[in-house]
Amino acid sequence: MPHETLPPTPETTGPEATGPGRLATTSSGRPRVAALDVLRGFALCGILLANVKPIAHMLHTAQVDQAVVGVAGQDDSWLGLGLFVDQRFFPIFSLLFGVGFSLLLDSATGRVPRPRVLLLRRLLVLLAVGLAHMFLLWRGDILTIYAVVGLVVLLPSTWLPRRAVAVLAAVLVVTPLVLDSNGVPLVPGLFLLGSALTRYGVVGRMEHSVRVPAVLGLLFAAGAVPAVWLQVGTEAGEPYFNTWFGLAGLLMAGVYVCVLLLLLRTPLRPVLRGVFAPLGRMALTNYLSATLLVLLAARLVGSPPDGWSSATVLLIAGAVLVPQWLVSTLWLRRHRQGPLEWLWRQATWGPARTRR
Repeated sequence: MPHETLPPTPETTGPEATGPGRLATTSSGRPRVAALDVLRGFALCGILLANVKPIAHMLHTAQVDQAVVGVAGQDDSWLGLGLFVDQRFFPIFSLLFGVGFSLLLDSATGRVPRPRVLLLRRLLVLLAVGLAHMFLLWRGDILTIYAVVGLVVLLPSTWLPRRAVAVLAAVLVVTPLVLDSNGVPLVPGLFLLGSALTRYGVVGRMEHSVRVPAVLGLLFAAGAVPAVWLQVGTEAGEPYFNTWFGLAGLLMAGVYVCVLLLLLRTPLRPVLRGVFAPLGRMALTNYLSATLLVLLAARLVGSPPDGWSSATVLLIAGAVLVPQWLVSTLWLRRHRQGPLEWLWRQATWGPARTRR
């Protein structure tokens, strides 16, 4: 994409550096944007909260009535926590997938002669992993959907100019809401939105602005309040329930992102990086291992998940995230990537030869 303005190289100092005078980098050598790791880890925590009950249902019923990745239906017992969780985190994760896809394309363009073939292989590997996860562990797997949408929408969009991608992203985000849909139908638009933000250089500047996330956060919050009120006041199955549900999720996700970006500009930055970045850097490993850990926890609890209180869900999520955070932190002290991330990279690059 030589005609586009690529993200500037982020400055990395202090705890972001891997050593004296060295910058923390990704496995492809690109300087890490710490905010992306924090946002990804934060979204991963929220997705787990939304998925605890659907995953646990695998032990008690042959059908999973709730949709994937925090798009679960609303019920009175889950209403309190659900207002802050259901469909509030998967938009962040989907957006970041589009961001990561475009960043990898930028990196691969200067290293291999056919970068899109590399991205095709990456998505096919993800599809294989997702199908294995779906058929062996949990039918609510989202990786399969991400891979298919990536192949059908995200990869072809790399031939389009960034303005066309931005317009298409807006259309694909708004259209499902107008048609009274939410959840998975929003994924293509969110992918393209993340790609467009990267191609316009927004991602590379996201850690250097306070005014923009502050203003956007206020706008998102102003829209989220009536959207949540309309969601709560509409019964599932009634007209426009999915519209208000999806809109509230998108706006609250925007609030979460803006608040985190602002907090990263405060003395809380080291704490947020310490808590969320290890989880985010090993997102694939943690997402897949969470299914096993939740199934184990559900077996230990024994009772059907429909009767679980919000406190039980929080305890199970904590019992999963704490060991994941510990393992991720220790692992990343010695390795640049998580184990499954490393395997994914090896399968992605395969016989590709970097340019000298």
